[in-house]
Amino acid sequence: MGVARLLAKGWVVVCLFVAGHALFRALSSHVPVTPALASAVIPMVLFGAMGLLFIAGYGLSSGHLLSRFRPMHFMPGFDQIVFILFVLLSFLIQVAPHHLSWGILNALETAIRFAVPGQRGLEESLLRCNLDGGRTFSAAAAWLLAFVFLGSAISRLRIAAALVRLERKRRIEPLGPQGIALVLGVSAVAGIQFLFMGTLYRMLPCGVLAGISGALLIGVAPLMLAYLIFAALTNLLATQPEG
Repeated sequence: MGVARLLAKGWVVVCLFVAGHALFRALSSHVPVTPALASAVIPMVLFGAMGLLFIAGYGLSSGHLLSRFRPMHFMPGFDQIVFILFVLLSFLIQVAPHHLSWGILNALETAIRFAVPGQRGLEESLLRCNLDGGRTFSAAAAWLLAFVFLGSAISRLRIAAALVRLERKRRIEPLGPQGIALVLGVSAVAGIQFLFMGTLYRMLPCGVLAGISGALLIGVAPLMLAYLIFAALTNLLATQPEG
């Protein structure tokens, strides 16, 4: 669970999520399928390749990158599979029509509004920008999925930390165990402040909230924050001696 691998996974998720929304918006505007695919896939490939190139450059700084490459690195574990499924579910919730405003949907929004200050900050910003279109419910659903993922992942925290210790015996990270734990911990704290506490939502202009960037922040940012917190806790626990 090194920094380079986390960055690569996060960048791939962002590119695919943004491309999915771009394709959906193009098809919703009655753009033919072929031009819609071209407008979504080509930028995704270019931005994805650019980001992975920079991340690979960071990985090279640790030395012997090619000798440490294994096909198994592409195989997702249980937590990664759950994360991917939750991201897909969040995307489907975002693109689905939102006409229902009763019962369990209202209860979910109310519960998340009470538990997550960022949800209240997002709703205030959406009200200021005269935006909704299901964004409030999509954000509430994303936070619920993030909580479920984090709870499930934390239940296997010791196993994940043990696997990280075994992996570090085979390869050396450029930042070292303590450095990785510090970087991920600081990033997780910043993410909690900006997303969970809602500082970022209050600073965003209406154009960002209405566009694909807003869909990204609403639909996948809570899940990525949950994964980052899990990664930070795993690396922190992995710095302790085996016991």
